[in-house]
Amino acid sequence: MLPRKDGFDVCRDLRQRGIDTPILMLTARGQVTDKVAGLKLGADDYLTKPFEMTELQARIEALLRRGRAAPKVSSSRTYQFGSVFVDFRRAEVTRDGKAVELSAREFQLLRHFVEHRGATLSRDELLNEVWGYHAMPATRTVDVHVAWLRQKLEPNPSHPQFIVTVHRLGYKFVG
Repeated sequence: MLPRKDGFDVCRDLRQRGIDTPILMLTARGQVTDKVAGLKLGADDYLTKPFEMTELQARIEALLRRGRAAPKVSSSRTYQFGSVFVDFRRAEVTRDGKAVELSAREFQLLRHFVEHRGATLSRDELLNEVWGYHAMPATRTVDVHVAWLRQKLEPNPSHPQFIVTVHRLGYKFVG
């Protein structure tokens, strides 16, 4: 019931911009479909009215605890690999000193790779964590976005050195 936008739109916009601040949706929309939609759009928790203040306080404390327990690489302002420089706060990427235009999704994918560098990430995990949904196993969404990132960031996209394929498992960022 916000002016001009609803909470779902606000949540979606924040997540698309790469903002990972915890979001607790406090709403009168209590249908299961509303709860699922809010969580899939990026909310970390969902509480319906009426509610008890002690429960709200406990949920906020839990969100804050989780945030402290697992600090993310992206809380750092910048990250560099090879000739690529990433400013997470400004959502800017440069390569060899020249600006690189990334879509919001490409930037989120890059952020996820940096935050989990060295780990092998499956396509399903990337779909769930970056896109926020489980897609059909035949989807090529992740592969296409990885190819676009490689074209923009790798010195030789046909022989990637930063975003490498782990055969039959997924991808690994080694920057």
